[in-house]
Amino acid sequence: MGCGPARFGALPRNRAYPDNIDIGQPNALRRERTKAMTKRHTAKEKISRRLGVNLWGRAKSPVNKSEAGPGQHGANRRRKISDYGTQLHAKQKLKGYYANIGERQFRRYYQEAARRKGDTGEQLVGLLERRLDTIVYRMKFVPTPFAARQFVSHGHVLVNGKRVTIASYLCKEGDTIELKGKAKELPVVLEAVESPERDVPGYLEVDTKAKKGKLVRVPQLSDVPYPVRMEPNLVVEFYSR
Repeated sequence: MGCGPARFGALPRNRAYPDNIDIGQPNALRRERTKAMTKRHTAKEKISRRLGVNLWGRAKSPVNKSEAGPGQHGANRRRKISDYGTQLHAKQKLKGYYANIGERQFRRYYQEAARRKGDTGEQLVGLLERRLDTIVYRMKFVPTPFAARQFVSHGHVLVNGKRVTIASYLCKEGDTIELKGKAKELPVVLEAVESPERDVPGYLEVDTKAKKGKLVRVPQLSDVPYPVRMEPNLVVEFYSR
């Protein structure tokens, strides 16, 4: 790809706590953090339930137990959908897979992909796979795309030896991605590296022991190990209406 690194929306590094919490009290902070983590986990599982697919191919996905949608009447919500509905579903799957990227940011990815030469769907996938948090996830340094986003924003990742805290930072072919010092020994990292759930795709080179890798090339759609069928051509149709 001809363009250099770009930012498609920065993430806030510090979380704002409610005014009624005394941040001088460790227990209050712990409760608030636990609540936030629970909300993120719940929201993540709701995405899979709403779309009716095991979006990240995880063994503990609720879709493995029931394909019904969320809520009391979820089992009765599955209907034949229109062409627009099919396109929307394809967009929500692709957007949700990458840690549920916001609509405004995702539209900017589409606009950038449409501006480039070649197939717009392929260009869109290439941009999404160049995101720093996506690469950290693909290298199996963390278990989920959501964890990858948080890992980058907390400053645990180096790109070409420099710390980068923007999850949407676009890496180039040949860029080296490495975990910082103590982050290499975090339990979440060690467990993810040893997990048999996923394999590192061929467009990345990874030194598992050093927790370091390189983006060899920007992948095509057929190279990306999605656990469910992705249809970027329908996403293009959705935005082209």
